Amino acid sequence: MKETCGTSRLQNQPQRHYGITSPISLAPPKDIDCIHTQKLVEAMKPFGVFEDEEELNHRLVVLSKLNNLVKEWISELGESKNLPPSAVANVGGKIFTFGSYRLGVHTKGADIDAVCVAPRHVERSDFFQSFFEKLKHQEEIKNLRAVEDAYVPVVKFEFDGIEIDLVFARLSMQTVSDNLDLGDDSRLRSLDIRCIRSLNGCRVTDEILHLVPNKENFRLTLRAIKLWAKRRGIYSNMLGFLGGVSWAMLVARTCQLYPNALASTLVNKFFLVFSKW
Repeated sequence: MKETCGTSRLQNQPQRHYGITSPISLAPPKDIDCIHTQKLVEAMKPFGVFEDEEELNHRLVVLSKLNNLVKEWISELGESKNLPPSAVANVGGKIFTFGSYRLGVHTKGADIDAVCVAPRHVERSDFFQSFFEKLKHQEEIKNLRAVEDAYVPVVKFEFDGIEIDLVFARLSMQTVSDNLDLGDDSRLRSLDIRCIRSLNGCRVTDEILHLVPNKENFRLTLRAIKLWAKRRGIYSNMLGFLGGVSWAMLVARTCQLYPNALASTLVNKFFLVFSKW
C-alpha cells in the first residue's frame, strides 16, 4: 500500500477542478483521517483485497509473455501474407490491459481483461483461428476457449495460473508501436464496431484515471466500495446491478467532489452523495 497522508497533503496546493461542477469541499485531511484510512486498509486485508509483490510481479511476467506471443504471431502472419520483409520487421502489435487490473484495484486471483491491438493486415478471423491455434500449443496455457458470438468477441484462457479475457482490435495502421496512444479519437476512424467496442475498455479506464485528483485515494476507496457491493450481492451488471466500470465512475465522481479527502472520508462521502442523488 502506498497510501500516505504526506502524499495527499502535498497535493493540497491550488488545483484545477475535475468534472463538470466545482468541488463540494477542498478541506485537507486531518490526522484522524489518516488513522481511519489505515484502519480501513487493515479491515480489508483479510478479504484478499490486496495482492502481494510476488503475485503482482507474476502478472507482469505473464503479460510480458503474452505480449511477446502477440508480436510473434503478427510477424508470422505478415510473412504468410507476403508482406515485404522490411514491413514484417516493424508491424508490431501490443497487449493493452483494462478493467480492474488497469485501474489498479484487482483482488487476489482476479482475472485480467486485455485487448490485442493489431495492424491492418491482421483480420479478426486470423485472431480466432491462427492465434487461437498458437495459444493451443503453449504449455502454460490451459482452459482455452473462444466466444466469437459475444457482444464483444473474446478468447478466454488461463496463462500460468492467471485467468485472461482477451479481445481483439484491428487498427487501420501498418504498424502498432509500443507507445501507441489509444486515447486518440482518430484511431477509431473507419473501424469495425466490434473493434471499437474492444478498444472502449482501455479508453474508458484511462479516462477515469485521468479525471481523478488523486489516483491512490481513488483506488483505495474503490476497493472498499467494491468489497461492500460484492459482500451484499449487488456487484454484477449481468444480474441487473452495477458492474465494475459503473462503480468506478461513481467513486471517481466522489473523488472529484472531495479532491483532497483520504479514502476513509471518501467512503463516507460516497454513501452521503449517492443516497441523495
